[in-house]
Amino acid sequence: MALCFFSNGLKIHSPKVHNLKSTYVFQQPISQNQLHLPLNLSEPTKIYKKKSCFSIKASASPSLETTKTSFRNKNPKDINVLVVGSTGYIGKYVVIELINRGFNVISVARENSGIRGKTSKEETLEQLQGAKICFSDVTDLGVLETSLQNYGSSIDVVVSCLASRSGGIKDSWKIDYEATKNSLLAGKKFGASHFVLLSAICVQKPLLEFQRAKLKFEAELMEEAQNENGVTYSIVRPTAFFKSLGGQVELVKQGKPYVMFGDGKLCACKPISEQDLASFIADCVLSEDKVNQVLPIGGPGKALTPLEQGEMLHRLAGKEPKFLKVPIGIMDFAIGVLDALVKVFPSLEDTAEFGKIGRYYAAESMLVLDPETGEYSADKTPSYGNDTLEDFFAKVLRDGMAGQELGEQTIF
Repeated sequence: MALCFFSNGLKIHSPKVHNLKSTYVFQQPISQNQLHLPLNLSEPTKIYKKKSCFSIKASASPSLETTKTSFRNKNPKDINVLVVGSTGYIGKYVVIELINRGFNVISVARENSGIRGKTSKEETLEQLQGAKICFSDVTDLGVLETSLQNYGSSIDVVVSCLASRSGGIKDSWKIDYEATKNSLLAGKKFGASHFVLLSAICVQKPLLEFQRAKLKFEAELMEEAQNENGVTYSIVRPTAFFKSLGGQVELVKQGKPYVMFGDGKLCACKPISEQDLASFIADCVLSEDKVNQVLPIGGPGKALTPLEQGEMLHRLAGKEPKFLKVPIGIMDFAIGVLDALVKVFPSLEDTAEFGKIGRYYAAESMLVLDPETGEYSADKTPSYGNDTLEDFFAKVLRDGMAGQELGEQTIF
């Protein structure tokens, strides 16, 4: 059952019913005319193969009268922004940022949301105060459309912060592609003319299933923007999040070595805080210069390698630097074993995928790929915001990782 609520608890409505470095190279910003995707990215892997469809059409005969006059001419309080993935790590901050900017925010959430569904309706209403909460299911287009129909309002902009919970194969296609597409279709049916997508910078070099799922939707969204009266887009591709780099804070605090792969210089990033990223995403609602653009974005300051992150953490903790260097070949061996086992035990396919995810993040930088050199470039990775990783580490050393839990993404 899908129910819509104000966040103060009042019910509104109840329903009746491969290393191709020269290929995936994007700079900031990128228009749809500059993007060239290989054809095989429009298909998932063999096991979950779907027909390629680059034309997205909303369901016929919307029940609400909707017009596509430019929402940018309205005051924020008159602009209806639908947020899906609103209870996720970034989504919660996006909702709060949009509310603070005066937008009318409609947040779609599961009845039991959060990590492993531990968050109740009441807790969601409390967390997202100021938004109108629509409890629904983004994985079911019919349910989502019914929920929005019962809500009884048009939509101007959709902001998607959806992301697969684990990066597993089925979950990636269900969330990163299908649920995200459902959000576009439902939003368009009720009048949305702009779609802001939270993607990831790592899709530049798609070796993993969740990256392929994200790219397939991105391609269809861009194609949709070329249609007459089509929805425009802003595709946001952030670098690493702070929380993904905080997993070893407690170890270093206890005097244990900082673990890194190779020489600690394999993967650099310009990490961005959840608040700064939420602010950038909110900018995309009204900023004309972000329309029909692919927007890689990082936090302030220089790019940092794992070695530099470890040195910073030891310094802040007042500990003598200790490092445990793990050969990347160990992960390659483990992945090879898992791939062989999957042929005999198909149920291990997600385990093998998790191994590949870990290997990817251990070796690939979260920076823009330079089209001229085919290498990752810190200089060409845009910076935004004020929050620094050093400040984040200092806070976690003092207060712990409360609110920064990785949940099912711990494998990352």
